[in-house]
Amino acid sequence: MGTTVRKNFVFDREIALQLEEMAKNSNKSMTALVQEMIKERYKQLKAKKRLEAFNRIKGSATGLFSDESIQSIKAKREL
Repeated sequence: MGTTVRKNFVFDREIALQLEEMAKNSNKSMTALVQEMIKERYKQLKAKKRLEAFNRIKGSATGLFSDESIQSIKAKREL
């Protein structure tokens, strides 16, 4: 895993009890459970950012060579 860093968190009592129950039911430590949740949430965040970046550039390459799209140039090309 690499270098570990100690962090202290303060949870509402209800959340703390829920975390303890989830850890017991999954036979994992609370630390392992929180790490898994953070990794999954971060994966979702990265996917959202990639999609946003794609949507920003989508369509920006059309018409760079002329007023025609690349697809129309390919369609006119003799094979």
